[in-house]
Amino acid sequence: MSEETYTHGHHESVLRSHTWRTAANSAPNLLPLLAPGQSVLDVGCGPGTITADLARLVAPGRVVGVDRSPAVIDLAAGAGGVDGPSFRVGDVYRLDFDDDTFDVVHAHQVLQHLAQPVRALTEMRRVCRPDGVVAVRDGDYSSFAWAPLDARLDRWLELYRSLARHNGGEPDAGRFLLGWMQEAGFSEVRAGASVWRFSTPHDRAWWGGMWADRMRDSAIATQLVELGWSTVDELAEIEAAFRVWADHPAGWFAVPHGEAFGTP
Repeated sequence: MSEETYTHGHHESVLRSHTWRTAANSAPNLLPLLAPGQSVLDVGCGPGTITADLARLVAPGRVVGVDRSPAVIDLAAGAGGVDGPSFRVGDVYRLDFDDDTFDVVHAHQVLQHLAQPVRALTEMRRVCRPDGVVAVRDGDYSSFAWAPLDARLDRWLELYRSLARHNGGEPDAGRFLLGWMQEAGFSEVRAGASVWRFSTPHDRAWWGGMWADRMRDSAIATQLVELGWSTVDELAEIEAAFRVWADHPAGWFAVPHGEAFGTP
């Protein structure tokens, strides 16, 4: 198993975000490519909410979710049900499947955390059938935008991007997916983009509250203090900034994502 650091960790505030994700809100451009009977591998599946949606969309096809965290795989398997997808612990650099196994190989918000994204894509291409598709989607943190402006949120983004790179990742991965896929040897690559946006009172409360809790309690906060890059007091100010933003009637937040689809 690779020893890379997952910057976010698995605090409840992180899993709260992961369990919100669905195929509709996190793989919108993949949906037209799915058909009943296809086999799907969901790499970095987390708690499996996207995986479960994919399984419903390709039923009765085989769907497998893999993640490096045994605890998260246990959570996904417990929620999957008897007739749902199967889940197993796995390493994106050494997928435990034969060549040409799956019609669709999918990874959402995975490559941004990897030190060797091209190597991971090469392995994903290996297990995808020649006429299949590898579909990836990652955020682009430098492109995040919000209103009202707040210097404390600027500081949050600066700290997060520095920490992600310190841990070997690329927080702006979305913009590099096309090039990474080309470098990984895909015969044909198509790229696009889509955006999460949070502007209703409900959405602001969810997004702002989730990030406020992360900056207080998650592995992000722990690492920033241990590295000496921030302090508990500064992180409390960032937490407060997210709560102020969430309560503001004009609060608006956009999270752009790069998307790429490759044919092996």
